[in-house]
Amino acid sequence: MIPSNNICMSLWKTILAYDGTPFHGWQIQTSLPTVQGTLAQAIQHVTGELVLPQGAGRTDAGVHAHGQVASFSIEAPIPAANLHRALNRALPASIRILSLEPAPPGFHARHSAVAKTYEYRIFPARLHPLSLEHQEMPRICSPMLAPFVWDNHLRLYLDALQKAANHMIGTHDFTSFAASDPDLNSRDASSPDSSQATNIRTIHSSSWSLRDGLLVYTVNGNGFLHHMVRNLVGTFVEAGCGRMPPDSLPAILQARDRAAAGPTAPARGLFLMEVIY
Repeated sequence: MIPSNNICMSLWKTILAYDGTPFHGWQIQTSLPTVQGTLAQAIQHVTGELVLPQGAGRTDAGVHAHGQVASFSIEAPIPAANLHRALNRALPASIRILSLEPAPPGFHARHSAVAKTYEYRIFPARLHPLSLEHQEMPRICSPMLAPFVWDNHLRLYLDALQKAANHMIGTHDFTSFAASDPDLNSRDASSPDSSQATNIRTIHSSSWSLRDGLLVYTVNGNGFLHHMVRNLVGTFVEAGCGRMPPDSLPAILQARDRAAAGPTAPARGLFLMEVIY
């Protein structure tokens, strides 16, 4: 009997949570620890196969995830429950696979996505209005929380943050909020035609809330440019502390110039929360 050349591959979809602190981002890099590289090593350890898992979003160094999605194909006929358990045993404690399931044919973690949700978390040392008993005393950020928030010492006004964030809803050219390197701008696009470099994105929701003593920015859109959420937050904070009027955001969008927007917020406060298919 002549052996068949057809190899049966199994396509898997995983949802990952990770602490991005010890990693140099998602994307694999030579001699540097990354989430993609660490997951690839775990897959090789379990199956003996060299594969490169594809992620829904290429999070930067220090950025975290509650709902990163990755897809990969392997030959090994391992039941889902066994593969899930084995991969988590092979991964460091900073990465956990929350779920693993067979994916439909043609599924790709990045190209099949239609929207993503990010959160950015700020620990406000001074928040107005303050509800603490000693209102003029700045709050102290615990070292257990510090790797996951922007410990911000400006006095921030929630209403001003929200007014600024409202201007982002809709379809806009976000060049003013993109990384300066144009090569990187389209790397987190979710749309199928993201191979065409464009800075136009659609934001479905953009809101701030006060949650457990943190200021939390939640944004959902069809795709995000490199550093886009962090640049938005840095600009919102300028409005939130009174350095610029919240209604200046439309003019910043229209400028299509990174220099017109505010600074880039630190990576440690950013979380990829959910990818929608």
